Amino acid sequence: MTRGGFEALDPCVHCGFCLPACPTYLATGDESDSPRGRIVLMRALERGELAADDPALREHLDACLGCRGCEPVCPAGVGYGRGLEAARKQLADANGLPFFARLTLAVFRRRVLWRSAFTVARWFRATGLPGRLAGGSRLGFSMGMLAASGPGLGVGRWGLGKGPVPNPRLPPPNPPQRPSGPTVALFRGCVMDTLFRRVHDATRRTLEANGYRVVEVDGQRCCGALHEHAGDRGAARALVALNASVFRGQADFIVVNSAGCGALLREAAHLDASPAGVEMGSRIRDVSELLAAAGPKPGAPLPMQVAYDAPCHLEHAQGVRDAPLRLLQAIPELVVHRLPGSDRCCGSAGMYSLLQPAMARAVLDEKLQSIAAADPRPALVVTGNPGCLMQIGAGLRAAGLPIGVAHPVELLDWSYAGAGS
Repeated sequence: MTRGGFEALDPCVHCGFCLPACPTYLATGDESDSPRGRIVLMRALERGELAADDPALREHLDACLGCRGCEPVCPAGVGYGRGLEAARKQLADANGLPFFARLTLAVFRRRVLWRSAFTVARWFRATGLPGRLAGGSRLGFSMGMLAASGPGLGVGRWGLGKGPVPNPRLPPPNPPQRPSGPTVALFRGCVMDTLFRRVHDATRRTLEANGYRVVEVDGQRCCGALHEHAGDRGAARALVALNASVFRGQADFIVVNSAGCGALLREAAHLDASPAGVEMGSRIRDVSELLAAAGPKPGAPLPMQVAYDAPCHLEHAQGVRDAPLRLLQAIPELVVHRLPGSDRCCGSAGMYSLLQPAMARAVLDEKLQSIAAADPRPALVVTGNPGCLMQIGAGLRAAGLPIGVAHPVELLDWSYAGAGS
């Protein structure tokens, strides 16, 4: 009899190594807000010792970021993330989802809805109003998140760095010869394809500059990560199966530049065990992995200080730790720092910052303090996930810190544009 993912919790011996790695436990000091405490609750839920409508059970499981920071430090190899998804599915089946969560997931399931919504958001962002309305209030923070999704928080926004940074939206003046290396299909997703289209453009240019042949695949959908994390497994399975069918046989690799999407798609086989689902999961690569494998070739100098912040679902869920740093370290004169706490969640966590704003801000505050205390202070915080870029960017604005945010591949693209390659 299948246990739906709860079996991933079996190795836990309650040693407590996970406690210092859990952002919510560090914020509250409550054992029930730690991985160890939540595993006790999840085991009780599976055995029927706690009802799925128990208020305390739901409170503590809902408060989990799902960052999976506990997994790398666990000596027993507990699959906490898989167990949490199983528990949240049971809670969703028994209690339903909150209205706002249901509405959000319904939008992301239908391409026409999310594309329309994010197109309107992009138009509003272009007015400049979100940046002027950004602040510390809940509304101001939301405006700051939207403002942070735009290119205006790059180096040019603050006039930082010792030299001009090329416009990443312009093609390089001397395009490289047509690549002849491995083929790479670009996963476009939803947020990335609308609010962060420039990152897709930078991904294509930098991969082609390093010998990859990038191909487009039609018919893609949202990855389904938000649905799986919320407990809506039926929708997650449907979206994964759709994506697996359109990507099958299309390329040697499927490149993803959103850590959350990459983590879900990399583990696609547990949602879609068909040959297409298994093939898709085996071919997923983060853009930093492919670029690091190719070198990458150096470009023009970017003389500035940057802080790298590791997306949870890249570092913890996918185990990709060194590749983004190797990408950044290939850029001449770019000084890269990993600040204390750079491997901890920023509080974004998909819909978490919308559903649990107080805890999300509490988790973010520690990261902002580390950035503010850095000496020298970075010109940019660099991270490879859209939610992290928006969360950290909004937090920096609310704190009055004149620091930009950017995706790692954008910096490499700027370096190549400066070199004319």
